[in-house]
Amino acid sequence: MLVIRLQRTGRAGLPMYKLVVQDSKTRPTSGRVVSYVGTYNPHTKELNVNKADVEKFLSNGAQPSPRVVRILTKEGLAMPKWVKTLVDKKSATRNAEKWRKFAPKEEAAAEVIAEETPVEA
Repeated sequence: MLVIRLQRTGRAGLPMYKLVVQDSKTRPTSGRVVSYVGTYNPHTKELNVNKADVEKFLSNGAQPSPRVVRILTKEGLAMPKWVKTLVDKKSATRNAEKWRKFAPKEEAAAEVIAEETPVEA
């Protein structure tokens, strides 16, 4: 099965990526590439894609990686229905009831008033 994935290039600390079509069993850095279909610079968000080639490989069944799906949909390419798209998940806060900023406003105000008033015995 063919996959469309990013292949990292560039020096340490300054990555650049090539959009490549490879066999799913090979590693991205192996050098065995079916086709180069574009480049992506994450620092400048510059994307160069050969849309005709990407559409050809997608129509023939190449599965894009999740990151490539996000990049190509931002570029305006329509993904086939069978392409797996990830839903953005909202991260849940653990023990939110213990955090003051998540407490209802009434309770937080009551705590401040209780702290300010002196206790007379």
